[in-house]
Amino acid sequence: MLPVGTAEDAKNMVQLIDTLVLTGGHDVDPDSYGENPHPKLNGIFPKRDTFDMALLEAALKKGIPVYGVCRGMQIINVYFGGSLYQDLESQYEGDLMLHVQSGALDVPVHYVTVREESRLIEMTGPNPKVNTLHHQGIKKIGDGLKAVAYSSDGMIEAFESIDSAQNILAVQWHPEILAAFDPACQAFFKDIVNKAKD
Repeated sequence: MLPVGTAEDAKNMVQLIDTLVLTGGHDVDPDSYGENPHPKLNGIFPKRDTFDMALLEAALKKGIPVYGVCRGMQIINVYFGGSLYQDLESQYEGDLMLHVQSGALDVPVHYVTVREESRLIEMTGPNPKVNTLHHQGIKKIGDGLKAVAYSSDGMIEAFESIDSAQNILAVQWHPEILAAFDPACQAFFKDIVNKAKD
């Protein structure tokens, strides 16, 4: 685990790692994608946003694999020029399904559809059942990224880099909580380890 620091700290830390995993946490500051805060924006941590983006930049320059989980997926999207729904319930136009489950997070609650032409499908199969704990989501996908999984309401649940040399894979759910018993989530972490070995 990397403690939040400066952009220079991020460059130095990335020299010591073989793969970067950006994890869940606070809402992403909407200032980073040119928007004013929505009334339902939750707590933000701009210093972490800056640090995470510096880690991402250093990892891309080094050429190591990058993974995102929940907020990590959102940070990657913003880094590449994408934007977010600051609050799905009040901003998403359409019939929204459950994205903030109230029960235990080790219980999968909804299915996602994974595109055949993706790395992710090799780990999850076409219709994995996942947990969900996010009130923000991808609105405009960033440049150089392609959506590879969707929930039934059309929300992007995973993306990959178009350029396979960049080696980016990000998911909106929390595989770290399901990995103890879920083969698809175990495969996600095996992929991280294998890419690090490479």
